[in-house]
Amino acid sequence: MFGEPIQALNNALSGMINTLRSDAQALDSLWISIVTFDREVRELAPLTELVHFQLPEITCPQSGPTNTGKGLELIHQKVKSEVRKGSENQKGDWKPLFFLFTDGKPSDIQLYREMLPKIKALNFAAIVGCAAGHLADDSMLKELTDNVVHLDTADTATLKQFFKWVSDTIEQGNKSMGTVESLPLPPPPAEVHLVI
Repeated sequence: MFGEPIQALNNALSGMINTLRSDAQALDSLWISIVTFDREVRELAPLTELVHFQLPEITCPQSGPTNTGKGLELIHQKVKSEVRKGSENQKGDWKPLFFLFTDGKPSDIQLYREMLPKIKALNFAAIVGCAAGHLADDSMLKELTDNVVHLDTADTATLKQFFKWVSDTIEQGNKSMGTVESLPLPPPPAEVHLVI
């Protein structure tokens, strides 16, 4: 993803962060992390409270592998080390939400498939896969989660609507955490196609 789509992605993410900051409950309890996976897998933004979160600019190379499996490996490691489990001595964190956004398919399919049960075992409140554009592979995301959406294009209007839906999902989760085992997703906007 490069050019207009990556700029649209950065703008849409910025809009989502601003929307979330207008929600007092999210501002008080939400933490965000961003991991990118292309040739390299990077934790672009470490897990940070929303109130202190600074959105970095996301850039991607014009070509190269999509190391989704290595990305899942890093997510698994981070969740295991950073999300606190509840015990009789300590209150745990709410179940995290995981949004995987891709415009391709995994180049490291074997590792991707090895990581699927490990990611699912982390007990996320919701895992949402988003396939953006005609090169994105819905079927690979369906192996990870039943919650897969497809964006026909990665233009400004579509990404803005998608990230508005993501912020609605986060806000809904923030209000219902602790009362539900898994998070039901709000209906997506017209630009976001639910993959059945």
